[in-house]
Amino acid sequence: MEFIDYYKVLGIQKKATDAEVKKAYRKLARKYHPDLNPNDKEAERKFKQINEANEVLSDPEKRKKYDQYGKDWQHAEEFEKQRKAGRSQSGFGGYTYSGGQSTEDFSDFFESMFGGGGFRSSRRGGQFRGQDYQAELRLNLTDTLSTQKQTLTVNQKNIRITIPAGVEDGQTIKISGHGGPGINKGPAGDLYITFHVKNNTSFKRDGANLYKSVEIPLTKAVLGGDITIDTLSGKVKLKVKPETANGAKVKLKGKGLPKYKKQGQFGDLYITYEVKMPTKLTERQKKLFQELAETNL
Repeated sequence: MEFIDYYKVLGIQKKATDAEVKKAYRKLARKYHPDLNPNDKEAERKFKQINEANEVLSDPEKRKKYDQYGKDWQHAEEFEKQRKAGRSQSGFGGYTYSGGQSTEDFSDFFESMFGGGGFRSSRRGGQFRGQDYQAELRLNLTDTLSTQKQTLTVNQKNIRITIPAGVEDGQTIKISGHGGPGINKGPAGDLYITFHVKNNTSFKRDGANLYKSVEIPLTKAVLGGDITIDTLSGKVKLKVKPETANGAKVKLKGKGLPKYKKQGQFGDLYITYEVKMPTKLTERQKKLFQELAETNL
């Protein structure tokens, strides 16, 4: 089994902080997202690798196991149990371990212990967890506005899952115990679901925050006035201040997306004003602008 360096996949150092892991993941997930790379098998492969790397490195416990055991990190608990039971010195399949092994040593050990397929041979009588399953689920951005339930069919089994509001594009969640069956009455593996969220709105998304540009007429920018804009929760009336400059921004607190697994908390909506220059002026309008020009405005 080829070793995949998750740090290299995300382009970060081994000492990278959680924030650096998240930033690198988001950048690469956008770059290789299937919606932006249709029918590109290489981009699809990289996208899956990026999600796999993030799923491990963003979880402190999994990251610790990965740093110690490399590609065999999922079997770390089984190895520790065997070592604590005093069986590591007797060896498995001709291998003897006493601590301080390299990644290659652990790989050889697990290849022997699990027969190269992720499981230990049943004739040894050991109990080991089943394989983890991977699945994908496509949603629209508007589907993430509230927590919902869906039924997935995985390996001919229907699984009822809860999708928390605010789930992000490329995010992976774990459904414990819904992977492959365990060996010798061992625990089942887990199901990992990666979400592909299509933005079916006119807003730009960054986490739980939303961004949108809104045109306002020149006269309203100069004199001020009310405008009505659309949000994901309905229409909202805004008061434009007099002498509003082109590119001015306003924040609508709590009008963004739900924050993932933070019930009752929402991101914000940021509106950027784009002052629309008048065209096809009438003679009277041109005259009025001429009069303004003479005042050196």
